[in-house]
Amino acid sequence: MINANKLKAGLIGAGHIGRFHTRHLSQHEKWDCLGIYDTDNERATLVAREFNVPVASNHHELIKSCDALFITCPTKFHHSYATKALEAGKHVFIEKPISVTLKEAEELVSLADKNGVNIQVGHVERFNPALAALDGVVLKPQFIEAHRLVSFVPRGIDNPVVHENMIHDIDIILSLVKSPVTNIQANGLAVVSKLADIANARLTFENGCVANVTASRISLNPMRKMRIFQPENYITIDFQKGSTEMYSLKESGTELDGDRVIPMEGSDKSIVYTNRELPKLDAMYAEQAAFADSILEKKTPLVSGRDGLEALRIADLINQQLQG
Repeated sequence: MINANKLKAGLIGAGHIGRFHTRHLSQHEKWDCLGIYDTDNERATLVAREFNVPVASNHHELIKSCDALFITCPTKFHHSYATKALEAGKHVFIEKPISVTLKEAEELVSLADKNGVNIQVGHVERFNPALAALDGVVLKPQFIEAHRLVSFVPRGIDNPVVHENMIHDIDIILSLVKSPVTNIQANGLAVVSKLADIANARLTFENGCVANVTASRISLNPMRKMRIFQPENYITIDFQKGSTEMYSLKESGTELDGDRVIPMEGSDKSIVYTNRELPKLDAMYAEQAAFADSILEKKTPLVSGRDGLEALRIADLINQQLQG
């Protein structure tokens, strides 16, 4: 039964990510899932039965009846479905990357502006509790190091590792630094697929910050870590294990609040170590809730279409160097 107090969601794409989105939408306090559509009707039916949601016979009717369309199909179809939804005046959630090309992304952002609707891009790591634990912390990064290493799986090899994996960290870093990228140095290579499977990029920002980003999809030991360095602060985030640790340099005479205080011999300062408490949240559930709030409160989504566009732009520049 449709709940009048909830927003109505339609979902296109019953693959790996689509299944997770369907599960969360089916039990969400802010969303009713009107239906799921996939060109493979058998696959859509399996996911729909698992989470007790309807199967949509076609995407046209699904778009017409929903408040927002969740697009979780392969990237090459993002632009087509999103265009139809935006032209119909519907809000759109698009899994990352926002589209295949920058031109497509620009068209979608422009279309959303024209029709007064929101695009949110599925960079789910922005909602990871380990990153959310830094809410309220003043961040002025001068150097960032990120490693995103995953084991090889055939799914996703149609995209280079930069667009499939590294783009998560690109998006996070852009949101933290809040300054234009002025220089990129990148290298990488294809190992088991036809596209880059491992890549490293050094990003230099206008404000002087430098980020060193590594991504691999052929690693035996998975890792999703980021380290942030700034004056008098060092922060290490483990997205995979769920931990956020901070080391801060503080005056010894002040009230030092932390898990451990390490006096610096011959100095009037101490290093304060804090293992920050993580909020109890499910990243995908929080991501869907934030999208609903952006619609209800008529505000820009936390990860907007323009954010997705900029992450794709930097990823493209990195990938161009890898191909060159």
